[in-house]
Amino acid sequence: MGCCVSKEFPPRAAEQQQQLQHGHRRSSSVNGAASGGFAEFSLAELRAATNNFSSDNIVSESGEKAPNVVYEGRLQNQRWIAVKKFTKMAWPDHKQFAEEAKEVGKLRHKRLANLIGYCCDGDERLLVAEFMPNETLAKHLFHWENQTPEWAMRLRVALYIAEALDYCTREGRPLYHDLNAYRVLFDENGDPRLSCFGLMKNSRDGKSYSTNLAYTPPEYLRNGRVTQESVVFSFGTVLLDLLSGKHIPPSHALDMIRGKNILLLMDSHLEGNFSTEEATVVFDLASQCLQYEPRERPKTKDLVSTLAPLQNKNDVPSYVMLGIPKREETPSPPPHPLSPMGDACSRMDLTAIHQFLVMQHYKDDEGTNELSFQEWTQQMRDMLDARKRGDLAFRDKDFKSAIDCYSQFIDVGTMISPTVHARRSLCYLMCDQPDAALRDAMQAQCIYPDWSTAFYMQAVALAKLDMHKDAADMLNEAAMLEEKKQRGGKGS
Repeated sequence: MGCCVSKEFPPRAAEQQQQLQHGHRRSSSVNGAASGGFAEFSLAELRAATNNFSSDNIVSESGEKAPNVVYEGRLQNQRWIAVKKFTKMAWPDHKQFAEEAKEVGKLRHKRLANLIGYCCDGDERLLVAEFMPNETLAKHLFHWENQTPEWAMRLRVALYIAEALDYCTREGRPLYHDLNAYRVLFDENGDPRLSCFGLMKNSRDGKSYSTNLAYTPPEYLRNGRVTQESVVFSFGTVLLDLLSGKHIPPSHALDMIRGKNILLLMDSHLEGNFSTEEATVVFDLASQCLQYEPRERPKTKDLVSTLAPLQNKNDVPSYVMLGIPKREETPSPPPHPLSPMGDACSRMDLTAIHQFLVMQHYKDDEGTNELSFQEWTQQMRDMLDARKRGDLAFRDKDFKSAIDCYSQFIDVGTMISPTVHARRSLCYLMCDQPDAALRDAMQAQCIYPDWSTAFYMQAVALAKLDMHKDAADMLNEAAMLEEKKQRGGKGS
């Protein structure tokens, strides 16, 4: 399989190293997006999933300014997806589009409707995301039929979207394009999530705001650029939506804010069922977000710290507060009995997983291409020494030291090893860093797409991130790969 290879010798190694750097996994939708990962889809797959992009499958259109259409679809494995289809030549350079999609695809969070794949086929450019079945915030606030969202639910929406923005900021993707109530979606449990589609522009050179200019940040009108501060401004407009139940232009709302006329702003459909103290806090936060000077607006972490203490009814599920039925989707059990490693992962028994990885050593890195004589440099010896020190620390359960040593090995980049990424992934889990653990497990799969251990480690990390449906799917996929190996295929 050639998993631990040199950077320059032979040619296959360079290709693997490039894939690793860009986080791209060459896997079908069965081994990638279908199980909670990230994959490149064929146009044929997406045509089949959306009934040949039928108009009956359209769930949103963004109008003449950004004429991209989103379709509801269903993959062969019965997983529901959302497919965003860009206009012809919106992204002329397919490599640029793919690289942008892969970067967004690295993000995984329970507050996001995550990107699970993309497609580049001729002039066609498509993004594939998790499907959220319970409409948008705009529908629930502005076009509700049975009941308007209660106050506690509105506070939950504000916090969850703030958490999503803060996560993206911490992960180096702080720019969100055209944040508004249509970008906030509700999953099968009624929990609000931020659409991943806003993490990419509508086109390589296109405008970032397709909504009315009355709602855009003032600095965007001046220079046409989206900044972290302009995202916070847009979040302020969403807070206004939640307070008022109407899509009020910020300039009009600011008149009420300056007059401290909070009751005039509040949604009359709440019929007074809200805390004036809590509403005042949200009111003041919206005012800060809508400041004319970008530098005077709060940071995303400040949004979270302000909204988190306001939460109540934490034991009431979102679908109850929204008045929608719970969509029962119990994960199917693995198609075959789990191996000891699979059983440990299903129980999230990190100690048992550690024992397995110690016993497994580097046998799954076997079959590697030999390094050329010229590459046995001092740097190479130092790198292998760092891995050896990492192995000793890993064996002795000194996980922080193991992270440091394995990071030295990985950062040099001359050799790539799925086992090192799997081991560092467990170290991050032991140190309560599931985000970093998930990234390492995904990198291990990137190097070795059919390695069940990479899937198992992703399953544990996803479960730690409370993404239990994706974790169950990933666990099932790993069990299938183990059976494939037993039948004589590749995998472990």
